[in-house]
Amino acid sequence: MSWKSKIQGRVWTLGGNVDTDQIFPGYAMAAPIEKFKEYALAGGEIPDFTKKVQDGDIIVAGENFGCGSSREQAPVALKEAGVGLVIAKSFARIFRRNAINIGLPVLVCDLEQRVENGQEIEVDLVLAEVTICASGGKISGTSLASNVLETLEAGGLIAKVRKQLKIS
Repeated sequence: MSWKSKIQGRVWTLGGNVDTDQIFPGYAMAAPIEKFKEYALAGGEIPDFTKKVQDGDIIVAGENFGCGSSREQAPVALKEAGVGLVIAKSFARIFRRNAINIGLPVLVCDLEQRVENGQEIEVDLVLAEVTICASGGKISGTSLASNVLETLEAGGLIAKVRKQLKIS
């Protein structure tokens, strides 16, 4: 998925403390990267997520999303499955960093109790603002630092460094 500062998609709500085993189960660790999408959220409350998710869909969760291990494969699996953005009340630090490093946008925003599965929302990452499409209501999140926006715009940390060093 190429960089978009505005992302519109359908919401998937999850609770709090969604750990990396739920996002990408340990039994899938040996899978080749092209199969990661088949295991996204397979250990959680939506085991058939990959059959239902559409490109650009948005996960909305509670506190501590991505807790558990430092498993880099967890955000990769979500991105490979087509998730366009993860919004949570808070993130485990290592998950947040891993997501940004691979170019998966994440936004801190207390949205969990304000949206329902299937609702359409639009998120302006530059303004850190969520718009609920049906009502037009707006909710502010925590602004992303300029270096985070640059990393996401480049498509991830490796792409950003290559761009800075002018390596193709």
